[in-house]
Amino acid sequence: MGALWIAHVTVNDAESYGKYAELAGPAIAKHGGEFIARGGRYVQLEGKERPRNVVARFPSVEAAVACYNSPEYQEALSHARGASERELLVVETTE
Repeated sequence: MGALWIAHVTVNDAESYGKYAELAGPAIAKHGGEFIARGGRYVQLEGKERPRNVVARFPSVEAAVACYNSPEYQEALSHARGASERELLVVETTE
């Protein structure tokens, strides 16, 4: 089963978050992830609004979690901490 990595983000420091984005993309690709939505237009229907929303598809929940825990992604994440407020989850797809 595939998986979706879904992030809802408010960026507080664009320069630091830019470094995160620069490093996170290759880390995600290395683990089989591909972006299917990245900061595009959205409509907030419920819950806390975050102006940046990102969805990446992975081959499995395990691949997405391995990506998150990888040294490459953790290095990227060090630039996002303090530069953003975010929620991140991984959900298994039905296909």
